[in-house]
Amino acid sequence: MILVRLAKEEEGVGISAGAHFAGVSSAMLMQNHGFLASVNGIVSFALLYRIPLLMLISYRGTFGERDPWQTQGGNLTEPVLRALGIPYFCLQSVESVAQRIREAQTLAASSLQPVALLLTRDLMWEE
Repeated sequence: MILVRLAKEEEGVGISAGAHFAGVSSAMLMQNHGFLASVNGIVSFALLYRIPLLMLISYRGTFGERDPWQTQGGNLTEPVLRALGIPYFCLQSVESVAQRIREAQTLAASSLQPVALLLTRDLMWEE
């Protein structure tokens, strides 16, 4: 595995596309605000040129969120995914993570489109 750190999430769309063209699978890990910031790259590159893009999105701003600056992104993440026609699934338990990632990567590769896994509060945070 190679970790590539980025300044902006939208850069990950291009890097993941380059990996795809080189025959390498990739996954982008970001918060939902980063997903929202990268919509232009997703629409004008990944969707347009049918790039299999696996997105692992930390799903902030939903029930239980304590940080007010995260709430608007939480309200918009699923509606934006639906509006873009991007299949997604909410991961809530550690036991299902490996299988769902494999399934999401398979779907992205077979459909040549972006796919998202939302990493929920129950999965990511301990209170």
